[in-house]
Amino acid sequence: MTSAVEALRQNTARPFEVARAMPPEVYTSDAFLERELNDVFAQDWFCVGRASALSNPGDYVTQEIAGQPVIVTRDAGGLLRAMSNVCLHRMSTLLEGRGTTKTIVCPYHAWTYELSGQLRGAPAMGLNSDFDRADYCLPQYRCEEWLGWVFVSLNPDAEPVAQHLAEVETLVGDYRMETYTETFFETHVWDTNWKILAENFMESYHLPVCHAATVGGLSRLEDMICPPGSPAFNYHTILKDDQLKIALAHPDNTRLTGERRRMTYLLAIYPSLLITLTPGYFWYLSLHPQGVGQVRIGFGGGMSPEFVNDPEAQTHFKALKALLDRVNAEDRGCTEKVFKGLCSQAAKPGHLSHLERPNYDFAQYLNSRIAAK
Repeated sequence: MTSAVEALRQNTARPFEVARAMPPEVYTSDAFLERELNDVFAQDWFCVGRASALSNPGDYVTQEIAGQPVIVTRDAGGLLRAMSNVCLHRMSTLLEGRGTTKTIVCPYHAWTYELSGQLRGAPAMGLNSDFDRADYCLPQYRCEEWLGWVFVSLNPDAEPVAQHLAEVETLVGDYRMETYTETFFETHVWDTNWKILAENFMESYHLPVCHAATVGGLSRLEDMICPPGSPAFNYHTILKDDQLKIALAHPDNTRLTGERRRMTYLLAIYPSLLITLTPGYFWYLSLHPQGVGQVRIGFGGGMSPEFVNDPEAQTHFKALKALLDRVNAEDRGCTEKVFKGLCSQAAKPGHLSHLERPNYDFAQYLNSRIAAK
């Protein structure tokens, strides 16, 4: 039997004009998932959310990346840090979820660490003559902020984020998404493979059908532009009409002109940060596999600065959040159906539409990280 790695290599060898969807085993193979964790998530930059969630000293978020429990916090000096979320004593995990703390206290034996990761105190250790608390500091990981996003990499040699994503900044720098304010963040787990949800975001071909009851009528297929992607990301654009005012540039927004005042970018930053960026609001998904059949989702969003203090826009955003929740429910139904279908013995990948160019580029990225090694 052909391995999933070899099946992907053969799949991506086709030019886009005759391309097909990725083969089922790429989504269902436990061995392929192990390669993804080792060769993708443990090597590339992973987005843990917005910098605004870590505005003040002691703010923290936790995340598991490629099996490694990680804390991201802002230390007492205002520096963003990513470090191991594992106590150096008996190896319990330390913090959970998101929050604010003055110190990091182990819930097992109360070993206490500074926000820098340095051990501050350890009860009842005075009789161990070999113990020196100065020897203990939580292992540190790469952590960088870029356009309001916080990225972590387990790979000490990863290219700096700003350099890695310079093309993205050139593409949407005039939107100034670093100034957008996050107004909600949630976590979800869906019963589908992470790549299915990523690919679902990458194409708007499904909007008229999957989202017929919500946003399917807000955009036309003929207005969707899907250019070839880059090694670090892909994108496509949609022109929005005035049915959803908050998707358009606010009258006070003088940065954007012409069609850009109603242009939505759907950015897929590899491996799994998916951003819908409009002149008025943004929402995003940050995905991590939880086995082949589940995906852990960070789901957040907010508004551009011109809309933040606009009383009418606040009302619009409440309506938008309700709409996004309905859209998410539709996407969950569609993507869970796709995973169920992929697990069938009859599953066979079909040809891609020109509106699925980002999916083709995503497959090329995965092949470059996994099958090409």
